[in-house]
Amino acid sequence: MQVFRTFEELAGRPHKVCLAIGVFDGVHLGHQQVIGQARDDARAGGGMSVALTFDPHPMRVLQPQKAPLLLTSTEHKLALIGKLGVDACLLLTFDKPFSLTPPEQFIEAVARHTHPLQEICVGTRFRFGRDRTGDVRLMEALAPKYGFVAKEIKSVKLGDEMISSTAIRQHVLRGEIDRAAAMLGRPFSILGTVEPGDHRGRQLGFPTANLDPRDEVLPPDSVYVVRVIIGAEQLGGVANIGVRPTFVGAQPRRVLEVHILDFARDLYAQDVEVCFLSKLRDEQKFDSVDALRKQITVDIETARKVLGSQP
Repeated sequence: MQVFRTFEELAGRPHKVCLAIGVFDGVHLGHQQVIGQARDDARAGGGMSVALTFDPHPMRVLQPQKAPLLLTSTEHKLALIGKLGVDACLLLTFDKPFSLTPPEQFIEAVARHTHPLQEICVGTRFRFGRDRTGDVRLMEALAPKYGFVAKEIKSVKLGDEMISSTAIRQHVLRGEIDRAAAMLGRPFSILGTVEPGDHRGRQLGFPTANLDPRDEVLPPDSVYVVRVIIGAEQLGGVANIGVRPTFVGAQPRRVLEVHILDFARDLYAQDVEVCFLSKLRDEQKFDSVDALRKQITVDIETARKVLGSQP
């Protein structure tokens, strides 16, 4: 998937463009419907499918004090969109001047730089332009002027609950990772960069990769069975989220650390995706390091059984 960061980079393409527009935090099942519609229509008509999204999340500019933790960092979002088979992603910088763009002017810029523009696909609740005054009805009104079709993709439900980034975020925060996974269409995951730790895991005999999750939301402090994706490799593991109370010092710090099963390579500064499959137990304080070591051994054996039952 090609990644463009300005309208100008996308201009002058020889194929008709089918565009999907959205914030796409989490790239959940609803987002996948929007992006998939543009992808399928482009393939059917010999055109080019493009997902248009924004960096940073608009709430970080419009209301930074209320901005939520993300389901996916920008890097993670791009990776997930790339797996959906679109030809390109247009990643526009969302800043204060951009937020003041009138919605009509935004559509004019989109149509001018993606000529010939075949269609724009958006979700029912998508809003754009200054004061979020643009919606799919405005797109439909402007479509004849610029020669494209506006397609509204209805929201997706899981049972009686609407699938949304906000709903998934709440499920993750409550530790309901199965529910979050059902809405995402895949296990909830974190893309993080491996950073140096204090080597406590190595001293215990279970080396861990400490991850910086950037601004992505984390499930509650607990021990989890995980699948770890490193490039094209998929490996089993056990992750701990918490302050490691057995070793707590003067300033406890919440960390995400992963012990990757049967793995010994150096991962410092590499990006690793951690997929949460199930919770093993709550984080707890042990009376001794030896007691913790014994529990980790049990956790690993349980994790192997869980992973062995996974497809």
